[in-house]
Amino acid sequence: MRLELTRRGDYAVRAAVALAANGGGLLSTPRIAAEMEIPPRFLPQVMSDLVRADLVVGQTGRAGGYRLVRPPAEISLLDVIRAAEHDRAERTCILRGGPCDPRDRCVVHDVFSEAREALLRSLAGTTLAEIAEARLRRLATPAPGVGRE
Repeated sequence: MRLELTRRGDYAVRAAVALAANGGGLLSTPRIAAEMEIPPRFLPQVMSDLVRADLVVGQTGRAGGYRLVRPPAEISLLDVIRAAEHDRAERTCILRGGPCDPRDRCVVHDVFSEAREALLRSLAGTTLAEIAEARLRRLATPAPGVGRE
């Protein structure tokens, strides 16, 4: 089974994590792109999604950039993903691939619905602050065997 984000969703999460780790200051798109390995030509579209969802605000000009609208502890991973992903899963039958008919649901509908709800609860319960802190810890910890002789 594959559970994955589209490229757009992946880049939105990376950009939001960069902003969360920045401590509330403005970050330019070139810096976000470089830090988070996001193609610079694609980043404006992703930032536009986050602005439209009222998660991020942008400032134009030489000293411009983006910052989160609320503290990272108040923004869930699900908020960011929903800003970038167009969710059709609720309406798609897991077995048939087409629209899910509420009168004639497939035999695994309820099981997959419960699994999907559990995933959404987990994403909603994880904040950008938690993800940013984990990233900073990871960056501060040398990889095994690095620097040892």
